[in-house]
Amino acid sequence: MRAKASDMHRKDCVKVAVRVRPFNKRERDAGSRCIISLVSTSITIQDPRDCHNRRSFCFDYAYWSHSGFTRDHSGLFVPEEPGGRYADQHSVFQDLGVGILENALQGYNTTLLAYGQTGSGKSYSMVGHGPNKGLVPKLCERLFEAIRGNQENRQCQVFFSMLEIYNEQVVDLLSRGSRTAGGLRVREELQRGFYVEGLRKIPCENALQVEQLMEQGTRTRTTAATHMNANSSRSHMLIILQLKQIFSKESITKQSNINLVDLAGSERQRSSGSEADRLKEGTAINLSLTTLGNVISALADVAVGKKAVHIPYRDSVLTKLLQSALGGNSRTVMIATLSPADICYEESLSTLRYAERAKRIQNKAVVNESPTERLVKELKAENTRLMQKLSRMDQEGRRASDESKELRQLLTQNELQIRAIQTLWEQHLQEALKDWEQQYASITQERRMMQMYPYILNINEDAQLSGVVKLFIQEGEWGIGLCDSSTRSIPIKGLGIQERHAVFRNEQRRVTLTPLTGSKVIVNGNTVYETTELQHLDRLILGSNCTYLFIGYPSERGGDDWSRYDYDYFQSELAAAEGIHLGESSTGSDQTDPSLLAVFYDYIKLMPLVAEANQMSQELNKGVEFKLEIKNLALSDSRGHDLQKDIVVRVTSAGSKQVWMWSKAKFVNRKFLMEEVYQQFKAEQLEDKRVEDLPAVVLPRDKDPFWDPVEPLLLGTAHLWLQSLAFRIPLEEQLEVLGSEGTEEAILQAELLPCTSTGLPLGEDDILIDPSEALGRRLDFQLVLDQCCGVRWIREARNRGIQIGFRVFDCSEPLYTPAVWHNINPLLDHRVQFTSIHTSQRLLDYLQSSAVVLELWGLQEGCTQMNSSLEAVRMTSEGDFIIDESDPSEAALSFSAELSCSVKALQQDLEDQKSLNESLRRENHSLREQLNTAKNGGDIARGRSLRPSCDAEFARALKVFYHSMTSVRAQLQRLRRHRPSEESDLLGLRLFVDEQNRLLRDFSEQLEESVSALKQDVAAIVRRKRERSGIWS
Repeated sequence: MRAKASDMHRKDCVKVAVRVRPFNKRERDAGSRCIISLVSTSITIQDPRDCHNRRSFCFDYAYWSHSGFTRDHSGLFVPEEPGGRYADQHSVFQDLGVGILENALQGYNTTLLAYGQTGSGKSYSMVGHGPNKGLVPKLCERLFEAIRGNQENRQCQVFFSMLEIYNEQVVDLLSRGSRTAGGLRVREELQRGFYVEGLRKIPCENALQVEQLMEQGTRTRTTAATHMNANSSRSHMLIILQLKQIFSKESITKQSNINLVDLAGSERQRSSGSEADRLKEGTAINLSLTTLGNVISALADVAVGKKAVHIPYRDSVLTKLLQSALGGNSRTVMIATLSPADICYEESLSTLRYAERAKRIQNKAVVNESPTERLVKELKAENTRLMQKLSRMDQEGRRASDESKELRQLLTQNELQIRAIQTLWEQHLQEALKDWEQQYASITQERRMMQMYPYILNINEDAQLSGVVKLFIQEGEWGIGLCDSSTRSIPIKGLGIQERHAVFRNEQRRVTLTPLTGSKVIVNGNTVYETTELQHLDRLILGSNCTYLFIGYPSERGGDDWSRYDYDYFQSELAAAEGIHLGESSTGSDQTDPSLLAVFYDYIKLMPLVAEANQMSQELNKGVEFKLEIKNLALSDSRGHDLQKDIVVRVTSAGSKQVWMWSKAKFVNRKFLMEEVYQQFKAEQLEDKRVEDLPAVVLPRDKDPFWDPVEPLLLGTAHLWLQSLAFRIPLEEQLEVLGSEGTEEAILQAELLPCTSTGLPLGEDDILIDPSEALGRRLDFQLVLDQCCGVRWIREARNRGIQIGFRVFDCSEPLYTPAVWHNINPLLDHRVQFTSIHTSQRLLDYLQSSAVVLELWGLQEGCTQMNSSLEAVRMTSEGDFIIDESDPSEAALSFSAELSCSVKALQQDLEDQKSLNESLRRENHSLREQLNTAKNGGDIARGRSLRPSCDAEFARALKVFYHSMTSVRAQLQRLRRHRPSEESDLLGLRLFVDEQNRLLRDFSEQLEESVSALKQDVAAIVRRKRERSGIWS
């Protein structure tokens, strides 16, 4: 399963490990299947859409943590059986962490990179959860154990730093001061390489201090993410442990940096090709990860012998800081984490390819000697030289000379400099001790207050950042909001938070929350406007997306499991309030519909982003509203099968009424660009104290993330079923055009008319009883689009227009009606004739099982109308569109195969016919004699023509029935459209019920009449047949 741990220390190639995690709740609910298999250090991934498409990769280490584990009494996840394949946290550390630690103690720089999509287990492998400690805390524990075990022959100094890179800005997570505008600067020196100027380095003497610093950094990261409106899954976190080992006897110092890097989520947005954004997608938010991939690819090329390869280290902040880790002076390990679920196939495959490139990188690690210790040695050597020179001068009797005075001054200065360098560590420790005391007092105070008062607990999308901030609600009245000048205020920051946002009241051990005017407060998924009493474990959302869990008094808490109230739980409540429920299925069963589950999770993931985008639009005075929609929720294809569902964002400009539909990928990219504009706006606000009257942010249109050129929008579809054409029966329908989410967008009047080649309608005698009679014959029909009624798109804004688009059978390009503008009930009067020269079985199957999907497209001022592309379409001399064209070679092969089968069948029939021929001749002779002697020869002649006339009677009866059913269908459409007004009172509802009953009576009467007439016609035909059964029974 794994390579030997000792192997990783011999070479300076980047060592790569992959780890496969268990299914999460989302994947279990979706019924996901595992598409990853692992044998030794080889891992194979299978394409869920093609079982024969498999890709295999080989790495230095491969860990199976997907299954085969159990939880022991202490909460540790361990293998179900001794020696099982499950890789727990301990085994991962033994392979990776021990090697990193040994290299660091030898004086090498070491780096551990965690890479993978968000939610793939990076944080669990790096930090861990509960008793299942990850690589970072275990590494720190072992490091200080090693230091304590070797105190006799060396002095060790450990400095801890923690930083975050978000949007190409570096944030010191341990800084005591306010955040620097634009972040800390990354500088370069010849000796040090790239480094962060002003990054705080804190000395540590034990693992507990490191753990407390990590908690402090995590708290800062949580607060910064809220203030900056940042997405933690798009930020990189770096922990830097600087280890300095001073060997007194040998007079040498070894110094190494241990870089522990949790990279941003590597998931890529799916793109269908039509989702390209006019604005650059590689914004600063994605730049670091993109550049890291370019650096790894370039270094991989160098490793295989390519020359003159440019390594783009300087293209991003992250790659500057990781230059030594990748191709430089470091021994580096990458752990790539994977989801084994089929719904994560693309992201997992991308991660494996990334990791495969990384393992080719070769570093040039050397043992590091501290420049500071070298200076001490140089100063001591200089002092020894000066002492020798003074001694010679004394022996020569040249005392009190100017030269000897200068030498003694130099000696004194050197000694002072040596003492200053050697006492630097003690000074750092003394300064840090004050911080430890303050932090310990703060932690003690927080724990004491947790046992006394209720509080609200922050919930973050990143589980590592949840539960970090606790805001206590003591007795009395407490305002919460941006304002922190009042002594009885709880200051919070975030998008959509007002100066005074809401008021908590804690009286008689009851806590209430009162929203203030203009503020947004949501409790348990529902917006509240009045005073609400809070219960233990209530969920609060303040502003756009500041999420908190209310924790009641200690007496209320009991043994509840708070972990279930994660970030997804909050968003699921919001979705449920909007009518989007997890677990709904079309069959009405309790089982979750897997096809909708991925869409549901996308929906709740984008909900907070949409809320934030709306808030930014409001504060920037952009007048743009964003709304989530589920694409194709109620739509189907030409055979009636459900279309693949996806999330889109409807963008509406309040002023111009312009509408855009953005894909998920496009919206996420624009959201990051909006954040950049918003941050710039906030910076200008801080400089300009006249906050209230700042004008709207004006950007050039080509750089404005809130704007796009207008395009035609798909409003909805209607299905015109083609079955009647197979029988050459005309069809006239009133079709309901349904929007993506099932809303009625318009009523479309359409016809299907079988016709001659010249366009004349066929008569009743041309109706076919059996569609197979049309095989090989010419088929002409017209699609007529008469009128569109009640177009909601135009009713909302009269400066809009519509077009209808459609495809028939094998038409490669859609056809469109001319654009019609400014009319709610536009007259289309569009007629298109289609021709099949030789009707195939494939076309007949299509007609009997499919529909023409009529697409209603909305046009806006400034957008270009859609035109039919006729380049690849064949047409008759009369201008009709030719369908059902087969490739000549394919047709010839098909005809040849059919002919061969027919010949064999005919040969067999020929033999049978020969044997029957003689008996038929004898019987024929007998029948002639009977006919010659028959008395009623005329009646016999009439009997011969009886059957054909009977078939014609059946055809006429069916045709009459079909025409009568057309009116029945029209009545059914009226019933479907008949709905009560949303503003109807009780009297209005009674009138609606009476009208509905009348329509139902009419419908049932028409249906009964049609069926009764058909029964009577069929009974009469059968009766006449039986009366003559003596002639042809």
